Amino acid sequence: MSLTTELIHSIPVDEATGAISVPIYQTTTFVHSSPGVHQGYDYTRSGNPTRKVLEDLIAKAEKGATGIAFASGMAAVDAVLKLLKAGDHVIAGNDIYGGTYRLLTTIFKNFGITTTFVDLQNEQEILLAIKPNTRLVWVETPTNPSLKIVDIRKVAAITKAHHILLCVDNTFATPVAQRPIELGADLVVHSATKYIGGHSDVISGLVVTATRELGEQVLFVQNASGAVLSPIESWLLIRGLETLELRFKQHSYNAQRIAEFLSEESWVKEVYYPGLKVHDGHKVAAGQQKYFGGIVSFRLHDDSFEAAKKFTTSTKLFKLAESLGGIKSLVAHPATMTHASIPKERHADFGITDGLLRLSVGLEDAEDLIADLKQASEKSIHQPVAAQHASYALQTS
Repeated sequence: MSLTTELIHSIPVDEATGAISVPIYQTTTFVHSSPGVHQGYDYTRSGNPTRKVLEDLIAKAEKGATGIAFASGMAAVDAVLKLLKAGDHVIAGNDIYGGTYRLLTTIFKNFGITTTFVDLQNEQEILLAIKPNTRLVWVETPTNPSLKIVDIRKVAAITKAHHILLCVDNTFATPVAQRPIELGADLVVHSATKYIGGHSDVISGLVVTATRELGEQVLFVQNASGAVLSPIESWLLIRGLETLELRFKQHSYNAQRIAEFLSEESWVKEVYYPGLKVHDGHKVAAGQQKYFGGIVSFRLHDDSFEAAKKFTTSTKLFKLAESLGGIKSLVAHPATMTHASIPKERHADFGITDGLLRLSVGLEDAEDLIADLKQASEKSIHQPVAAQHASYALQTS
């Protein structure tokens, strides 16, 4: 069966009532028949039937052993990093999400965990960064916001040879497009706020482990630290998983159309989208992803904050907002929004400039979205230039 068919028919029918939708067990506690004897649940922080369905579904989607649900994507990242101890060393991509970078370089640094940031596309850089105390390699692919592609198989070969855990943030690709555990990863992390939720209405995070042993360790952190996902939010993610592939396929189709359009525009300096054959990571992406995804980043020819501000405040369908993966299209300015926590002196390492914009391409008609980008460019870029020429002509006549 296809993944979509398997997921839909893995959602259990409620035995008590026959309800085809999973009940929302909005309860904090569960009655014991006698001290220490219960029906598998005692307190919702430790386990909840609605959340358990979600956790089983995401494990199945990622072809992993155990799924664990958290109150946010950063809570999921935090839980994985809590598998480490003082003195451990992490290798991470040099263009990872700003929130993950901040967590590694501030909070976990204070606990004696150090991080080396390298280009994960370069195997030699990874090998040179490995130390006797390296315990984890952290991968994003595609990366945020520059959409670099990391070859998961190659990185996994290195981590396995050196007995290092490999965690892949699979938020941008989702399990319908890419399954890192099948490619050699030990852990997968999702900001399920994005595509898995899919409607910009739930904050959530997910972790999937390749083994049950590793899953028990993450479950212990989940229960001990307490950043669990609520029953109603778990239900929203179950609903999101039901339509994930349908949505992601359309996101990817629209993004491909927009990337091709932007590639032909004179006001655009560079376009970053793995579905373009000219993209450096196209061949690798084609080998490990079923779809190329719904994120397109591009750099304005006028690589300035002023130009970016004019453009992002001129779009109508693309709303200027944080986050991604919802049905409505969004535009973000990474330098001041999603990656504001990255020190400015490090922006170049992340491929971030003032003129870099990131599009989260939604489910609107592709032609409407292209028309919106056209009108925004004409309003914010072409017209001011023409106006300047007209003004100069008047002054010199």
